[in-house]
Amino acid sequence: MGESTKIEWTDHTFNPWIGCQKVSPGCDHCYAEAMMDRRYRRVRWGPHGERSRTSDANWRQPLKWARQPGGRRPRVFCASLADVFDNKVPKEWCDNLWELIKETQQLDWMLLTKRPENIGKMLPKDWGTGYPHVWLGATTEDQQHYDHRWRILSDIPATIRFISYEPALGPLQLHGNPLPDWVICGGESGARQARMMDPGWARSVLDQCKRTRIAFFMKQMTKLAPIPKDLFIREWPR
Repeated sequence: MGESTKIEWTDHTFNPWIGCQKVSPGCDHCYAEAMMDRRYRRVRWGPHGERSRTSDANWRQPLKWARQPGGRRPRVFCASLADVFDNKVPKEWCDNLWELIKETQQLDWMLLTKRPENIGKMLPKDWGTGYPHVWLGATTEDQQHYDHRWRILSDIPATIRFISYEPALGPLQLHGNPLPDWVICGGESGARQARMMDPGWARSVLDQCKRTRIAFFMKQMTKLAPIPKDLFIREWPR
């Protein structure tokens, strides 16, 4: 569960554990649940579900990535099959993850959550103003969840704070002081039940990002349809 990835905005995914519980409409068609619970029966999802720690060999993968030579710092999306700030995860596992993150300062760690209310109490004691190589993000699929989650995340010190507007389920107005450093935008990818993203929502967010100098990354359209030329912008925060 530590590997190169097809997710366009990162280089690697690392899953310290697997398993989660749905917390908002953005979770309804969760690809991780479809794969790890329904298809492979690896873990059980839901309020009484399991959290399964991945192998020691998997936990060694970031150490290998950190040693690899290259001209750019590799980006690592942590917990694509879980939520890194899930308070049902054993504290020992969380402590082990922070130790690993501290050992791999050659990597930029991207920690994305739908549970920003847990971040403050799950950060390491030496977090201070944030680790220079750790980015904190929140999924905000619509205005309601942006208003709630960004309000919490924007108060937490971090080098980079970002929003994943995916799956986009409604129009979005960015606000707050500070604003996000980065916005990832995308429609739902499932071929059968994917909920449609109005391209106008993406264009509106792109315009807002241009006006406020927020980095914008257009990941995908609904059902992986071709991205219109005017929306095909892929930037990372500096």
